Amino acid sequence: MRNTIDLDYGLAAELIEEIKDDPMGDWFDLPDGANQDELAKIKEVARKVQENSDYLVCIGIGGSYLGARAVYEALDKSTDDKTKCKLLFAGNSLSSKELKKILKTLEGKDFSLNVISKSGTTTEPAIAFRILKNALIKKYGEKEAKNRIIATTDPESGALHDESLENGYETFEVPLGVGGRYSVLTAVGLFPLACAGVDIDKLLEGARHCKETQLSLDNLEDSMLVEYAFSRFYLYDECGCDVEVLAHFEPSLVYFNEWWKQLFGESEGKDKQGIFPASVVYSTDLHSLGQYMQDGRRNIFETFLRFSPEKSPLTVPAEKNSKDGLDYLEGKPLTEISEKALEATLKAHDTGGISTFVIEVRDTEAEFGISELVLGFLIFFFETACAISARLHGVDPFDQPGVEKYKKEMFKLLGKPGF
Repeated sequence: MRNTIDLDYGLAAELIEEIKDDPMGDWFDLPDGANQDELAKIKEVARKVQENSDYLVCIGIGGSYLGARAVYEALDKSTDDKTKCKLLFAGNSLSSKELKKILKTLEGKDFSLNVISKSGTTTEPAIAFRILKNALIKKYGEKEAKNRIIATTDPESGALHDESLENGYETFEVPLGVGGRYSVLTAVGLFPLACAGVDIDKLLEGARHCKETQLSLDNLEDSMLVEYAFSRFYLYDECGCDVEVLAHFEPSLVYFNEWWKQLFGESEGKDKQGIFPASVVYSTDLHSLGQYMQDGRRNIFETFLRFSPEKSPLTVPAEKNSKDGLDYLEGKPLTEISEKALEATLKAHDTGGISTFVIEVRDTEAEFGISELVLGFLIFFFETACAISARLHGVDPFDQPGVEKYKKEMFKLLGKPGF
């Protein structure tokens, strides 16, 4: 029905209204409709965790942890000496090795747990919760352990909801109208980030700025969000480009890549169609995937992220009798060199026949160019563009029926009752 759509702003307005009215579209109102009482509670409980814990272990998989980890890593909170409470992430794999590493890190440290699951029965986080809860009880005893468990779960029912009531855990709600991959601006993401010292008000402000500037129904012609959503569908439908590569020159955004891939992969990949989401970190990947990007199959398009330059970058020092051929770069800041590498990559890939988008989000006050404002803007930008794009494909942006297939097969092999 929507196979030959170009930049149709009337249709864009219609799709935005559809998304807002969808039973799973409550995430759309989060930037300007945040529950102030809940935000106050998030900050209060976060302060308590900061006072009594060196680490908060976030137990969740998929959308229950990727958004928080994306922001946490992008802001370099894991390496910031000022971070009062550092985050660890568990329950996102079935690796015994990874859980042992976390338990080793926690030895001799004070810690709390934030278990994030609507049901409480998802295999990976449920196993991790059992193991880490056992470690918590061994260290603090049952009574104190219960005071160190914060559950973010379904407000009405489910195994974790019931366990929380029974044991008196502190709880936050996963809103009924918000799916996991759209939940980073709820307590799912905001609570652990607040514990790590992230300014969650600024994160929401960035998302609100995106909504105000990109989704005014009276001025959609100026929206790069709408242009991006429709243009990527055009490249897929008319040009056969079925792989999108998210690209940037910032290694700290590796987990932003992972969040982005889940968002688009689970939202669009249905009914044997959809754009496959991939990602690269340049310039590193120019030395590994660069050959394919330049001369490989032309079923690819790239979306580049561009930021304000770092305020106090390193510069290339002078060196006497150098043999490395870098004298022409002496005194230049790395940010300038990186920017020229980005421009060169854009030119090279353009001549190689790759269509490219550049999404530029600048916060000139940010030390490294990437701030809560920038990340909040990008989160809401991609969530909305993804929902619009999925609608253009004619699929539901908010379900994930294919995810259940492997679970059923695994439960059969493991002998779970009923399978």
